[in-house]
Amino acid sequence: MYIVTNGQMREADAYTIEKLGVPSLELMERAGVALAKRCVELAPIGKILCLCGGGNNGGDGFVCARHLQERGRSVEVVCFAEKYSQDCQENKKKWVELGGEVLTEIPRYTEYTLVVDCLFGTGLKGGLTGKNAEAVLAVNGMKERGTLVLSADIPSGINGENGLAESVAVQADVTLCIGEIKLGCTFGDGLDYAGEVQCEDIGIALPRGKDEYAKLQEKQEMKKLLPKRKRNSHKGSYGRAAIVGGSKEYTGAAYLSAVACLHAGAGYTTLFVPENILPHYVLKAPELLLKSISEGDRYAFNSEKMENLLTYDAIAYGMGMGESEAVARGASYLLRRYEGKLILDADGLNSLAKYQKDELPALFKNAKCQVLLTPHVKEFSRLSGMEVKGIIEGGILPPITFAAQNQIGVLLKGAASVLTDGARVFINATGNSGLAKGGSGDVLSGVIVGLCAMGLSAFDGGRLGAYLVGRSAELAASYVGEYALTATKVIDGLGMAFLELTDD
Repeated sequence: MYIVTNGQMREADAYTIEKLGVPSLELMERAGVALAKRCVELAPIGKILCLCGGGNNGGDGFVCARHLQERGRSVEVVCFAEKYSQDCQENKKKWVELGGEVLTEIPRYTEYTLVVDCLFGTGLKGGLTGKNAEAVLAVNGMKERGTLVLSADIPSGINGENGLAESVAVQADVTLCIGEIKLGCTFGDGLDYAGEVQCEDIGIALPRGKDEYAKLQEKQEMKKLLPKRKRNSHKGSYGRAAIVGGSKEYTGAAYLSAVACLHAGAGYTTLFVPENILPHYVLKAPELLLKSISEGDRYAFNSEKMENLLTYDAIAYGMGMGESEAVARGASYLLRRYEGKLILDADGLNSLAKYQKDELPALFKNAKCQVLLTPHVKEFSRLSGMEVKGIIEGGILPPITFAAQNQIGVLLKGAASVLTDGARVFINATGNSGLAKGGSGDVLSGVIVGLCAMGLSAFDGGRLGAYLVGRSAELAASYVGEYALTATKVIDGLGMAFLELTDD
């Protein structure tokens, strides 16, 4: 499925109307009919309230109300807009001509089976205030009492460019996206407000090439990415993965990455840690190969030991290493010398940002290896120099711009993660709140490096790894819940996540 920003949807509307010759009123009619059909499915009986604004989203609501009334349903329309788009005004007129009334207040003591939220669509700028905010609070109150809520395109109050709820927002049970899925439904606060996201094709055409739009990662596409395993194979058939991490303070991070890598299917997984902490890992996971990366309790750059890494198919570097100039130097060494697939995470990123910030563009652009960065928002802020607030408000644009400028892959982790190489963009929405705990990112790096060792590119390894870890968290939470979910439990759920992708 494609995911579009507000601007891209407006562009598609204009292209369909102006270039393909489909009248805007006809598109509004189709949208309203689709909404009415979904209303009947959600609420076969009972009274329905259509809450309409004065824009085209509101026009969809007036069409919906008209078709519901023509089917014999009991419908009320509330609209307190003072200005109307031309098409909305036309459909408001048709509603009134049919005998419909336009209320300017939500009736206080009427029980509704379903509320249709057509107050604002993707055109919302800024938070809701005044009567609009009061109406949204009223709708959310109805939902708490058992009324179903269907939002058209995007829940009113959610910013379509970044998914943020800048004030109050409608808490929908279902959001019906007209044309394509709106970014705000799969990103930020939209994940909590949109409910079940559905899509209805009404003939709006995308004017650009399909690869220019973000895609939502789905099971069937992930199946195609999964490396195939043959019966006639051996350890060497599935590659060699190296995990470089750990310190006296953070022994768990490297271990979680290494065990996750084992579960991802790599033929050989070697854990490289500082010599003094290496005994902590002996027989913790007997399948792991253990090697020293440096002397002492923390990483210290050693060119001879780093050279041993250059023969591996894929490397994950940085988990639990602590910030230091030496860690930055090690990452720089790999960027200059390594020719495989390099996953940079955690303290590998933090150290580069702190000690080699000015050199990063050249390091990334001249890297001999495939590079995938896996930062969360704070780490991305350190790398990019952008404020956290600006990154969050920027939606998918900041990681796309950074990846394009530096010619690398970026997996920006969040409730929904963005994966981009500056040209291709994917949104991964698998996962849950149980992943918002220490160790989850370490597991992700381990899974990605394991997949890359088996032959996937760094970018595709990131795509599949993000999907699998998120799905594993969903499956594991089905029996332990999101509160009790841990990184270890996520690793335990990986087998089920893989089985889903291999089940024909």
